[in-house]
Amino acid sequence: MDKFWQKLKRVFATKELRDKILFVLALVVVFRIAASIPVPGVDAEQLRRFLSGNQILGLFNLFSGGGLSHLSVAMLGVGPFITAEIILQLLTMVFPRLEAMYKAEGEAGRQKFEQLVRYFTVPLAALHGFGMLVLLRHQKVILDQSIFVTVVTIATVVAGTMLLVWLGELITEKNVGHGISIIIFAGILAGVPSAIQQTWIIRSAEKIPVIAGFLVLSILVIAGIIVITEGQRNIPVFYARRMAGNRSYGGAESHVPLRVNQAGMIPIIFAMSIMLLPGMFAQFFAQSKVAWLQTTAITVGKVSGNRLIYGIVYFLMVVGFTYFYTAITFDPKQIAESLQKQGGFVPGVRPGNPTTEFLSFVMNRITLSGAVFLGLIAVLPFIGEAATGIKTLTLGGAGVLITVGVALEIIHQIDGQLIMRDYEGF
Repeated sequence: MDKFWQKLKRVFATKELRDKILFVLALVVVFRIAASIPVPGVDAEQLRRFLSGNQILGLFNLFSGGGLSHLSVAMLGVGPFITAEIILQLLTMVFPRLEAMYKAEGEAGRQKFEQLVRYFTVPLAALHGFGMLVLLRHQKVILDQSIFVTVVTIATVVAGTMLLVWLGELITEKNVGHGISIIIFAGILAGVPSAIQQTWIIRSAEKIPVIAGFLVLSILVIAGIIVITEGQRNIPVFYARRMAGNRSYGGAESHVPLRVNQAGMIPIIFAMSIMLLPGMFAQFFAQSKVAWLQTTAITVGKVSGNRLIYGIVYFLMVVGFTYFYTAITFDPKQIAESLQKQGGFVPGVRPGNPTTEFLSFVMNRITLSGAVFLGLIAVLPFIGEAATGIKTLTLGGAGVLITVGVALEIIHQIDGQLIMRDYEGF
């Protein structure tokens, strides 16, 4: 604890680092203000009844930082931006030119890729906003349904999304965390007091031991997330010694780090996005005048509403998407070729294709534990709700994974800047 306070004192004693942190906090306040400004013509009470206990819109509200629950100008949050980035990353597997831009052209290529993501975010946000407004109209949440108000509202929420993307980029430039992640992180934390208040209201003598057990298990879950997030296997690498004139080069020893959770929380986003589609379909067409469409929508709604079926399918999809996204982001062939060019080799493994096969084998084994862990984290809210009977507190899920991951990232970046300043002083 003393080390923590000493480090905190060093952080705020360094003027440049202190100014960066205060600047980031100011941008977070701007985000929270935007998430509290509602769009015009909303029936707040009807919106509250519609969203209460609605699991389908939970992910949307998560990425909007509670903006959806207020139907604010930031109701879409950074969800369209994340969706655009995921889609374009998947398209790198189809279009070689896009893959070269993303992987081979260095920092300039990354900047072009990010610009494409921003362009793609605008139509996605407009489509997302239109679909959300149509859904809310069916629930009588939007009072004024004229075309003019619809166009103005869609333009407003698209501008709100792009504002949050801009704020996120300003935060990223300060090197105290990833901006988009910090915005989501701030939105999640903003919902914690409300959840605690609701839990406190419904508490009873019988619930106190349950809540105490929940807190203990929450600490264990957070500890497990930290262990898995930070966990990695280091593959030893040796570099052959070479002679150049009278001098010898190489002979050094290094390692290739393989992370247990290579995919981060992207698999949960993928799986949740797909799992949301059946429920959205059911809500859109449950009141349809076409008989077969209405019957299909009602049936799909009943199946997707079954917690057991939903949890099993959700778990399997998270595991599958973990392997899928790891295969996209981790290229063992490229690593093996890079090692071979630099004269490096893994002990006991021949360079070239054998190294590629070895890295693939090890990564698949490591990914299994990371995928199962992510799957359990994803379905823990359902398990916790079934065990405790408390809907206001959820054990695990994307929210806790994001919170812990962003906190670790902020700590690492601040530590890195403190180390750099120590070297400069020396």
